[in-house]
Amino acid sequence: MMLRYALKSVRARKAGFLGAFLALMCAAALITACGTLLETGLRGTIRTERYAATPVVVSADQSVHQTTVKHKKGKTTIKHKAKPIAERAWLPQSLEGTLAHSPGVARVVPELTFPAEPLVPDGTGGRTAYGHAWESAALTPYRLTAGNAPKDATDLVVDSWLAERAHLKVGGRLTVQSTQAPRSYRISGIATPPTDVRHQTSLFFSTAEARRLAAHSGKVTAFGVLPDQGTDTGRLRQAVVQALRGTNAQVSSGDARGTAEFLDAAAARTKLVSIGGAMGGTSLLVAVLVVVGTFALTVQQRYRELALLRAIAANSGQIRSLLGREALIVGAVAGIAGALLGLPLGSWLHSRFVAMGAVPATLQHTVSVFPAFAGVTATLAGAWASARVASRRIARIRPAEALAESHTEPARPPWGRVLAGLLLLAGGTVLVVVLASLHTEPASTPVTFLAVVVLSSSVALLGPLLVKAAMLLLGGPLRLTGPGSRLATANLRGNAARMASVVTPLTLLVGMTCTVLFVQPTLGNAARAQAREGVRADWVVVSAGPGVPAEAARELRAQHDVATEVVRTTVRVGLDKYAAQGVTPVGLTRTWDPGVTAGSLDRLTDRTVAVSELAADQLHLKPGSTLKLTLGDGTPATLTVAAVYTKGLGFGDLTFTHDLVARHVDSPLATSVLLSTTRTQTQIGTALRDFPGVRVVSPQTADHLQAKQQQANAEVNYLAMGLVLAFTAIAVVNTLAMSVSERVREFALLRLAGATRRQVLRMLRTEALSVLLLATVLGSGIALAVLTAFSVGMTGRAAPAVTPLLYVAVVAVAGLLALVATALPGRAALRVRAVTVATAEE
Repeated sequence: MMLRYALKSVRARKAGFLGAFLALMCAAALITACGTLLETGLRGTIRTERYAATPVVVSADQSVHQTTVKHKKGKTTIKHKAKPIAERAWLPQSLEGTLAHSPGVARVVPELTFPAEPLVPDGTGGRTAYGHAWESAALTPYRLTAGNAPKDATDLVVDSWLAERAHLKVGGRLTVQSTQAPRSYRISGIATPPTDVRHQTSLFFSTAEARRLAAHSGKVTAFGVLPDQGTDTGRLRQAVVQALRGTNAQVSSGDARGTAEFLDAAAARTKLVSIGGAMGGTSLLVAVLVVVGTFALTVQQRYRELALLRAIAANSGQIRSLLGREALIVGAVAGIAGALLGLPLGSWLHSRFVAMGAVPATLQHTVSVFPAFAGVTATLAGAWASARVASRRIARIRPAEALAESHTEPARPPWGRVLAGLLLLAGGTVLVVVLASLHTEPASTPVTFLAVVVLSSSVALLGPLLVKAAMLLLGGPLRLTGPGSRLATANLRGNAARMASVVTPLTLLVGMTCTVLFVQPTLGNAARAQAREGVRADWVVVSAGPGVPAEAARELRAQHDVATEVVRTTVRVGLDKYAAQGVTPVGLTRTWDPGVTAGSLDRLTDRTVAVSELAADQLHLKPGSTLKLTLGDGTPATLTVAAVYTKGLGFGDLTFTHDLVARHVDSPLATSVLLSTTRTQTQIGTALRDFPGVRVVSPQTADHLQAKQQQANAEVNYLAMGLVLAFTAIAVVNTLAMSVSERVREFALLRLAGATRRQVLRMLRTEALSVLLLATVLGSGIALAVLTAFSVGMTGRAAPAVTPLLYVAVVAVAGLLALVATALPGRAALRVRAVTVATAEE
């Protein structure tokens, strides 16, 4: 019976439930979209291209592993964890003989893969270019359609896609920037694969030249294993696994071959899971806060009706049951509609991440029913919980009290609400304090946004008190500005709960937007400031291409200049990841000053390492300590700490010698070369004219280039959180429109009492601006507290980076939303004749 009554109630109040429907639908769409990203990270397909003709691929293990054994209460617990490494791991070439003698193996093809950028006018169209030895062309297979295979060191075979794009022909010349100095090659042939290779372009060298460029003597990146006739893939894989038992080699077949081929796609899985999880978690918290506020406003609008139901013998359980069933009906419809919208939204998000370079195109977007099911389930649960929270007071108080409160709000909010608000305020304060003690971005970022949501939730619960407190301050000045403002003041004081439901989403919008916009600049500006202070070089050599080759630095040193090559990577200490760099130790103090506080950079060799104060504190290190770590390509190393420095944010937490890092990264090209010289910029540029794409800039220009790169990286975070902000903005408009639309009768009575249409509209504008002022103060305060704590934890000083014009733009947009969402429904309500509204039945 209650379900039937709920259906009739929803059908009769479609307009009244529209606001709740929109809030729930947006929440479902956002959760579903985040779910598709999460699922893509967990189950996304990485299809092979280069290894299409190779049923079994053997590659090195791309993870670092840690096993812990715990003995407790007579039980032994073994936990195994693995984390991906940053660079490509290599296999010993001696495994080729082992594989060749395995049963069912017809041929073993060694594979070399290394960066090889063709220097052509139009680039490679977004495709990554790799170099290989010609003998591995059979793995796809690439077949010659023109010319001959490469025989000499200067011969080169290009794929047909690149040949067509760059108008290359057999006999022509092509300059390639690989791992060493750029070199001109004669195009000896053009090769074509049987199927389209869409995500990469391949350059094939002679075997000797490929080994020189790969720069890993006695090692290969993978083996392609081809079966004997009649041997199926399953049996072949089992034989290979058996032969490689006891090694760190990984055996792949089927779709798993793509993981061995596209290492960036495999690493992107973790990143996408992190992005999807963070977006989904934040979206869910924001959705709960918004939806609870929306249902509270819906229940408040129906207070008289619900009070009458209580007066005619409806008990508390029946009221809760009615509102709960109404919420489930609206939630089901909104959840299904939102989930259907969320699927294409998730696809669009994935495509934007690919376009920004955050996720490689090789990790294909995966869609199933699970994200949609999660979106609908979360929406139903949120709707039901929101209805229970919103109906708590009307269902508990006596019918007489309910009838009294249907006309006027209670003098003060319930003690339970105030206590819950204070508890959330205390919890948010604890999160801010904890945030100030977190020193790594992965740890601090989730806490940052969680603190904003928790503090905004405390505003939602303490809202009536905050509105009344604000009116004590604003009431006097507002009374002096005319009758419309006096009416607004009376409304704000007498309807504090209704106004509080509007303050909450506005506060969340301002607080969350400021946090999203300024958290990355706070970190980036501090890092750049440290870099500016630490660079002593006269000039910086940078590259518009893949990097600065070591030969360019040697050319500069030949003129008695000090040239410090900088190569960046990440390493792991245990399973923890640390940003690292390799620098040339000779003359280092003339070009670089990281703020050494202990030890000396003069002791930096291939057997030592310099560490930041943060890393030293976390790992309990000092000069002379021993540090065990895993280099970028998975090679274990044990080094002695030579120095401790302060500017870890600007230069990375670990600093090695350039030669040590260069041997263990995919591309040994320097990201920059710091130069101490008496020569002019023109003279240096002339000396480097044989290196295409390399240019000489001042340290200030290099700083600007770094700022542009940081901005490009921050755009991914802006996109990830932009949808949450858009949802919050929709909630602001939705809540304001609902709040104004319910006041049609009030406006009519005001007009019958003598107020003009203009005075009523002025009253609405004054209310909107007052609420906006309060929300701006609260949201800005929340953002400032969170950003300051983030800055203290990450940079060591309370210096959040706030751009004044951008902050003003945030407040202006919030104000525009508030005024538009108030004016449009207000004007619509005033179009109806006041007498008609006043004499109509409630």
